[in-house]
Amino acid sequence: MRAFIAIELPQETKDALARLQGQLEKTGADVKWVEPQNIHLTLKFLGEINDEQLKMINLIIDEVAKENPPYKININELGAFPKIENLRVIWVGIDTGDKETKKIAQALEEKIQKLGIPKEDRAFSSHITIGRTRSALNRDILVEELKKRQENFNPDHEEFTARKITLFKSTLSSAGPTYEPLKEGILTTT
Repeated sequence: MRAFIAIELPQETKDALARLQGQLEKTGADVKWVEPQNIHLTLKFLGEINDEQLKMINLIIDEVAKENPPYKININELGAFPKIENLRVIWVGIDTGDKETKKIAQALEEKIQKLGIPKEDRAFSSHITIGRTRSALNRDILVEELKKRQENFNPDHEEFTARKITLFKSTLSSAGPTYEPLKEGILTTT
């Protein structure tokens, strides 16, 4: 099965990001927006995993969750990869909680690598993907809108508490991906 590990966002945060998507959609750019119910903060993309790896990943999630307390996450930035002028991925970033998120992602990365799942090529970046461009249609208008919004980006419902890490099964279809939670590791107060 195809899977990934992520931090789920509260509904209020997903709703706020959906409103942002709606505002950016008005540019007419050819963007595949992440369905609001699917918006999350990815900690580790696993790709295809087998049943034996799944069992071990469940144990790793519990182990990492027990080593980390709940923490605040604050969305404070709007950006794009690889860079705003040549964007492919539109994201929101975090400041408060970045250190904790990176620590959890690194712990997962190191433990999961031992199962034969390769490490990521790039360094981990705490971000929440909200859309991916499909073509250059109206990209210049979208770039200008993103630059304008970057200057005074102030999302509502931008702060929440991360209380768990979740393993999701990802099923791809022509209607888009569906994510099914398989395992939750509750972050434990020390």
